[in-house]
Amino acid sequence: MTYTSLYPDLDIPKKNILSYLFPKNETPYEEPIWYDTRDPTGKNLSPAQALVWIKKLAFGLECFGLRRGDVVMIFTPNQIFVPVAYLGIVGAGYVFSGTNPGYTVPEVVHQLSNTEAKLILVHPTLLNTALEAAPKAKVPRCNIFLFSDVENETIDGVQDWRRGLAGSDEDAARYTWPEFSPDESTTTVATINYSSGTTGMPKGVCVSHANLIANVDQTVFMRYAHKPYAFENRPQERWIGFLPLYHAYGQLYTILMAVKLRVPIYIMGEFRYEDFLHSIGKFKITSLQIAPPILVMLSKRPETQRYDLRSVRDILCGAAPLGRELQNECQRRFNVQINQGWGMTEVTCGAFHMPGGVQDDTGSVGQLDPNCECKLLDDDGKEVALGEPGELYIRGPNICMGYWRNDEATRESLSSDGWLRTGDVATCDKKGYFWIVDRKKELIKVNALQVAPAELEGVLLENEHVADAAVVGITLKSEEFPRAYVTIHETSKGRVAPVDIQKWIVARVAKHKRLTGGVVFVDVVPKLASGKIQRKVMREWAERDAADILRQREAGSKAKL
Repeated sequence: MTYTSLYPDLDIPKKNILSYLFPKNETPYEEPIWYDTRDPTGKNLSPAQALVWIKKLAFGLECFGLRRGDVVMIFTPNQIFVPVAYLGIVGAGYVFSGTNPGYTVPEVVHQLSNTEAKLILVHPTLLNTALEAAPKAKVPRCNIFLFSDVENETIDGVQDWRRGLAGSDEDAARYTWPEFSPDESTTTVATINYSSGTTGMPKGVCVSHANLIANVDQTVFMRYAHKPYAFENRPQERWIGFLPLYHAYGQLYTILMAVKLRVPIYIMGEFRYEDFLHSIGKFKITSLQIAPPILVMLSKRPETQRYDLRSVRDILCGAAPLGRELQNECQRRFNVQINQGWGMTEVTCGAFHMPGGVQDDTGSVGQLDPNCECKLLDDDGKEVALGEPGELYIRGPNICMGYWRNDEATRESLSSDGWLRTGDVATCDKKGYFWIVDRKKELIKVNALQVAPAELEGVLLENEHVADAAVVGITLKSEEFPRAYVTIHETSKGRVAPVDIQKWIVARVAKHKRLTGGVVFVDVVPKLASGKIQRKVMREWAERDAADILRQREAGSKAKL
């Protein structure tokens, strides 16, 4: 059977995202909504202030000579001007692509080359990495600008974006962004966020203006229990913006939802757990959007007890699987409603939500968002019976356009009639609630960030001692870590240890991609006759090893007692 949303379709507009967020018949909101947690009184922005900067940047990009559809890369930690860059780039008809600030030079080069970005906005603390990566991707130095929440002096000949790129107040007053027809809204790429999809190397996911608008409307509808949202009767909320703004989850809430709902959001430059706890108490945060590792920290780490978290009323947990036991334990401990949702970069952000106000203790990811439909298929492509597990396929106005300049990957994941193959295995009950029970896709989730095994395998094969390698996720106490099974050359035996490989990769990948799950030497990496790694076997190895590790830890603890 094909499942449709239990809720009536929303009348979703198709226009430029700026026209949606800043309607011409409304005065932009003048109270600050973006605050820097380190200096909230000195560093904050209202939508009205942001709109002036958005227009300045859009005007400057046009004068710089960018053409519609050109990509601008942002390489920065979280800060209050990222919404300006995001909306200025996208609203002017260009494409925003954010880069993980923890990326190494080769990773930045890959994204620059893949997107063919014409211009880089880089935080001063990351300038050296950008300057090393840019020439390798054929981006000239004059197309790099410093980008932060304060005006910077020129560094190594690189100008601040305010002086070298942005227009004046007068330019902003005259600037008008392009108005899109419904067709243009659907076919104009707004963002390229990187995902591994169901398999392989990270790929650029093309999301349109219409996708963004649809997902905001869907999420607002589900969050507020299907009541029409109006500013005048909105609940008083405060959010904390620690989710990375190069990621779809952070972009939806910290940028788009914040403007649409006029919710104050306190932005953290980087996530430190005690700073996070302190900010919740200091700013009386009411709602958290998190991933499971944060809930693990809240539950397990002793620092939690030292902070006042009583202002928090509800928590949305997404981006990775969450066990019902942990969900229920934290609901009881903190006396707070915790609901799950489900999404992926390819659905813009989310497609299932537990309806606002519904108490859940089952671990469900909720119900289908309005305007969406899905089906659950077995390995033969046949629809499964109610309650039976099947791979999730989904269709709706929030489904991405495809993968950036990768027709093969697009065809593998997205059918001609709009069905997205998600790689997740789900079940559904007769009330229309869904549970994610397994994952077919290869990618590993580390602190809700995606790690592609194929990417790490490629890096490992660059090591002189490695003859073959396979990477898989190993789960220990609800957290997943990359683990490598490596075959070394005969001549390297006795000369290199697993820990040497583990240390070697540290300088070559971002922190979340490190082999924190360990390295194991094996005689052979199991493969099919076609040469493909037998991922099922690798997962079985990891499950076996995880059980052994936990038994050893338990035995060690008992021995100490």
